[in-house]
Amino acid sequence: MRKIKTGIASFGMSGRVFHAPLLHANPAFELSAICERSKNEASALYPTIKTVNSFAELISIEEIELIIVNTPDTTHYEFCKVALLANKHVVVEKPFVFTVKEGEELISLSKRQNKLLTIFQNRRWDGDFLTVQKIINETRLGRIVEFQSSMQRYRNFVVPNTWKEEANRHVGLTYNLGSHLIDQAIVLFGMPSGIFAQIEKLRDNSQIDDYFQIQLMYPKLVVTLRAGYLMREETPRYTLHGTMGSYVKYGLDPQEEQLKNGTIPVGENWGANDETKWGILHTEENGKIVRQSLKTENGNYNEFYNQVAECILNDAKSPIDATENLKLIAILEAAFLNHEQNRVIFL
Repeated sequence: MRKIKTGIASFGMSGRVFHAPLLHANPAFELSAICERSKNEASALYPTIKTVNSFAELISIEEIELIIVNTPDTTHYEFCKVALLANKHVVVEKPFVFTVKEGEELISLSKRQNKLLTIFQNRRWDGDFLTVQKIINETRLGRIVEFQSSMQRYRNFVVPNTWKEEANRHVGLTYNLGSHLIDQAIVLFGMPSGIFAQIEKLRDNSQIDDYFQIQLMYPKLVVTLRAGYLMREETPRYTLHGTMGSYVKYGLDPQEEQLKNGTIPVGENWGANDETKWGILHTEENGKIVRQSLKTENGNYNEFYNQVAECILNDAKSPIDATENLKLIAILEAAFLNHEQNRVIFL
């Protein structure tokens, strides 16, 4: 089988922890080059791979077919455009872009170039999210009436000398973690009719939004998405209430921690959630009240790149359709418009 020669645009956290290990373990890909502007860490882990010092040098490597744009969020639009013009397929980190207009431009360009443009929304393959999808699809809670999704962080100080703390409305927590939570909500429930958002800077001297609570409006369904940097005590990752029962799940999917620890992303135990972290299902089945610890599905970030390979090699469907992902960008834009105007934004 022909291997897809691939270049990674950055070897920061996402390149080192997510993309390089997943690509290196996938037989459909050949990790050919990694861009490091100031350090030389990639060669120690991947000694046979070429390292370059600039994005321009990376895309000039003719045999590379696929570029992973995992550079700072503010560069996504520009670097995706340059890569597409260089006749490369593109995987871009979330958030895809900052505005719907930018996204439409890149999608139009990818179609003209006949190249894949897809977004690394890896948390669609979190085990807990796969479990939530299964519960909803099997109607084990009846009709869902309330859905809460929360991601907690605790960092009560501002990290110096990082683009992630620089004053820019697009690089705070809303575009960062909100890209995951909103995307998952759209997958589960479709596009909402409206949005109301509270976006705040709660840490002392914070230049970015470090807290958000977003309400998405659906008929007979309340959806609340929340994240913040001042959440030391754990709260549920997911809470679902339905006409027949509830499901509550604590803890994050283990794949990120596994990758940070250097675990190779293969084998039947990959992405398995410890039994102590399984969620509680409290519902009615066959006329009886049931309250039980429900096994969490195994997560599988590998599936994203499996589908990328199928798309490039066999003209299959894109794992994350860029046009569909514009719904997420529209909601993010609406969240900030709501914050500025203090009114519900109807979509």
